[in-house]
Amino acid sequence: MKVRISRSLLEQIVHLAARQAVEVCGLLLGEGRRITAILPAANVALDPARHFELDPAILIAAHRAARQGGPAVLGHYHSHPSGRAEPSRTDVECARPDGTLWLIVGGEGARLWVAQAGEDGNLRFVEADLATE
Repeated sequence: MKVRISRSLLEQIVHLAARQAVEVCGLLLGEGRRITAILPAANVALDPARHFELDPAILIAAHRAARQGGPAVLGHYHSHPSGRAEPSRTDVECARPDGTLWLIVGGEGARLWVAQAGEDGNLRFVEADLATE
């Protein structure tokens, strides 16, 4: 799967992640397979240095706006400040196989993953092609 994002949006996400020692997070908004906007959110996790949890108010507001004709919530981004740009064990435990996009920023850059159901019905993350434009 190929997903498109503007270079400036991707740079903005990477910049936000680089400024914090804790995991940053936010929503990926758009249409189809194109990310057209991001919505930064507070990380309300109990241990934001190792986990992320999106501010529920931001998530609810974004879904409400999408129902009223705004951009769809395609997924979210978060950072692994001292880790790799791939799903962690905690990410796997918290994800559902629903096609949600997971953009993860780590030491080697940003990578995009899709939470899908494997042949056995269990969650598996599949890396997507993140194309900048």
